[in-house]
Amino acid sequence: MKIERPRGTRDFLPEEMEKRRAVEKKLREIVESYGYREVATPTFEHSELFKIKSGEGIVEEMYVFEDKSGRELALRPELTAPIMRFFVNDCSSLPRPIRFYYFGNCFRYERPQKGRYREFWQFGVELIGSDSYLADAEVISLADKMLKSLNIEYELHIGHVGILRSALSLLGDKASKVMRLIDKRDEEGLESYLNELGVEEDLKDKIKAIMNLKGGREIIEDAKRITDYNFHYIEKLLDIIDSLGIKYTLNLGVARGLDYYTGIVFEFYAKDLGAQKQICGGGSYELAQLFGGVRTPATGFAIGFDRVCELIEAKTKRKAVIVVVYFKGFEKIAFEVAEDLRNSGFIVVVDVMERNLKKQLSYANDINADFALIVGEEEIRKEEFSVKDLRSGEQISIPKEDLTTFLHVRLKR
Repeated sequence: MKIERPRGTRDFLPEEMEKRRAVEKKLREIVESYGYREVATPTFEHSELFKIKSGEGIVEEMYVFEDKSGRELALRPELTAPIMRFFVNDCSSLPRPIRFYYFGNCFRYERPQKGRYREFWQFGVELIGSDSYLADAEVISLADKMLKSLNIEYELHIGHVGILRSALSLLGDKASKVMRLIDKRDEEGLESYLNELGVEEDLKDKIKAIMNLKGGREIIEDAKRITDYNFHYIEKLLDIIDSLGIKYTLNLGVARGLDYYTGIVFEFYAKDLGAQKQICGGGSYELAQLFGGVRTPATGFAIGFDRVCELIEAKTKRKAVIVVVYFKGFEKIAFEVAEDLRNSGFIVVVDVMERNLKKQLSYANDINADFALIVGEEEIRKEEFSVKDLRSGEQISIPKEDLTTFLHVRLKR
């Protein structure tokens, strides 16, 4: 019986994995250059962790199950909650600020579509312990540098949830639902809900005006005419962002539907992904107190690793492959030669199908190998190897002691 892979999941061929590993390696190098260190948490957690963070509604989007002792567990739908649970339990006494980064797979039970899968990967950071605008500036500049290193086109939008929350303060506990509707860009639902609450036209106009303010930092002056919110924090942050030459759009309609977000929020949108265009999102928040810890400021982001990889079309440069081709009876020597070459840093393949010389050479071509190294009686007697450059078709005899140097020189061409 043929068994298909589960819906919303993927298998990755070697070429795709090579690309993904190359992207991962580049992102790791950059994030570690900022002093962030990697942490890892379990693939499944108590479901309560995510309910506390996101509300009971999150259960519909999670893979939830009971273990043999009747405990309700869930495959993690994201990684910020597990990181903060880890922080509260084991890391709260570490020197501040704490710089963590993570890379791992997450799971959401939702309708699969282009750019959206039930198993997906996130690469993110959490900067824990600072409520300064400098922390926001560092995290935004880090995300920008990571995405810029991948040579993809994107737009950075920066907002602040405090501005909208200030305008919504008269709505009391109803403000949270309004923020969720704004976060979803559900203008029709927002209009309907505001009418249901009987919100006066002046306040409705004020909310919509703030939502639609978008542009350079000059829109701050427009915002000051709409609201009496203090923009000093935002202006200091933008001073740093401007000094680094980072391009951005100040977008006061960027919102978050969850109350633990406290200030700056930001999103990166790719230009070639259609509806699923967000490739990174982040902001400042306070979660520790929800998990039994002391209220602690933090800021971070998560990059949608799969969406980023979709945007990278160019193949990563792979290492050269050498196939050791041997005559029957020279298997032992072929394995020894291959091991010597591997110890010198080459990728080497030896036939394990007991095929003849012609079929071994054909296989070398089939896998796009760069060189075929022929091992036979004459090569052993002369202590030199016949090396065929499969890229050019040229074949040359090389003394055994010069083989490694020859291959290194050829590969630099």
